[in-house]
Amino acid sequence: MKRLGLIWQFIKKHKYAIILIAFGVNIVFTDDNNLILRAKNRYEISTLKSEIARYNSEYENTTRLLKELTENSDETIEKIAREKYLMKKENEDIYIFK
Repeated sequence: MKRLGLIWQFIKKHKYAIILIAFGVNIVFTDDNNLILRAKNRYEISTLKSEIARYNSEYENTTRLLKELTENSDETIEKIAREKYLMKKENEDIYIFK
């Protein structure tokens, strides 16, 4: 009983500090919108934004290439065949530098 009385006195004396600590623990760990979940979501958002930027640049490059192919197809097809697929004319030699 004596211990219970000491604990009760401690709680009465430090009730605001105990409430603040409990509130902090609730916000950091147990709440539905806790800080750990927010940090994970922020990281995921930044990852998705970089992915969106990568896909946008890829889309722009593909759109530009499609436009080139539709406008002057013979020259562009020859350029793509030489650069991407390493094709050549009959009297040419190809040197690849890496």
